[in-house]
Amino acid sequence: MFGRGKPQALTGLDIGSTSVKAVQLKRTGAGYQLVAAGMEPLPPNLVVDGAVVDAQGVAEKINTVFSAQGISSTGVATSICGHSVIVKRLPMPLMSEMELYDQLPIQAAEHIPFDVADVSLSYQLLGRSDTELDVLLVAARKDRIKNRMETLARAGKEGRVLDVDAFALENCFEANYEPHPGELVALLNIGAAVMNINIARDGAPLFTRDVAMGGADFTEALRKKLDMSFEEAEQLKTGGTSAGVGDAQHDAILRPVSERLVGEIKKTFDFFRATSSGQEISCLFVAGGTARLPGLPELMRLELGLPVDELNPFRKILIPPGHPNEIALRVGSAQFAVAVGLGMRTQEAS
Repeated sequence: MFGRGKPQALTGLDIGSTSVKAVQLKRTGAGYQLVAAGMEPLPPNLVVDGAVVDAQGVAEKINTVFSAQGISSTGVATSICGHSVIVKRLPMPLMSEMELYDQLPIQAAEHIPFDVADVSLSYQLLGRSDTELDVLLVAARKDRIKNRMETLARAGKEGRVLDVDAFALENCFEANYEPHPGELVALLNIGAAVMNINIARDGAPLFTRDVAMGGADFTEALRKKLDMSFEEAEQLKTGGTSAGVGDAQHDAILRPVSERLVGEIKKTFDFFRATSSGQEISCLFVAGGTARLPGLPELMRLELGLPVDELNPFRKILIPPGHPNEIALRVGSAQFAVAVGLGMRTQEAS
């Protein structure tokens, strides 16, 4: 029966295009405590455009990170993003919950570029006024969901919660920061292939967008210009050195990519303002492996005219002293934002 039993904690599992990240948390009286967290790199082309191409290869990497971190539970919360997921905030006439459920497919057909028969629909009622409902509609392609669930099954895991990257990012932010009531905050997760943008207020997403651009674009620019391997370019991008490549040349190669990325963010913010009565964003928090790319935060501040801070997913999460990954997590914590947000999800026990 519903409502019985203690909620079961789930392991947050973020499957990206260049790595898998797993985070296990424990609820405490003060919030959350870290139990385990780890990352395992993925070889190129195992995950392309958010779809798992080699399920067995990814499954093996999932098991590697679970084994390395001593995670024995099989229940996971994972997420998807990209063009296969559509998130729309819709005003709808006042109606009952049952009527809303019946009307959802009709509304979805008008607002998503897929056949309704090919997607799974979900929604959240964000609020209501005297005349209408404020509804958040989420549509995800069934083939992408099947792809993700089959990969988890190959790894012997149970996908008990399927979230959206942008929502997991917001969960992580809300648990670690305390924005002022009514404050508009922009959350940015720059993954290897996709950048998630979420504009939120009071714990509710107002506008989300996924942009097919990320850290891999910077790596590719270095690889092409300097005629080096992917591995060499990736190392150079993340702070390594290469013979004959000075800081000026490095920055000159990456600057145009940074400008394109910031241009996409600015375009998103401008569209949001134009469609939301000119509401102003107060600040931007950046997560993901590219959050610390030299020069990028400064360019964001300059072009967007906003305070820009790195999102720390462990800001209010207790990492026990002496935890084997404590130093690594403090240094590279921005990469774990989505996985931490997923690790906060629970499943009601029956």
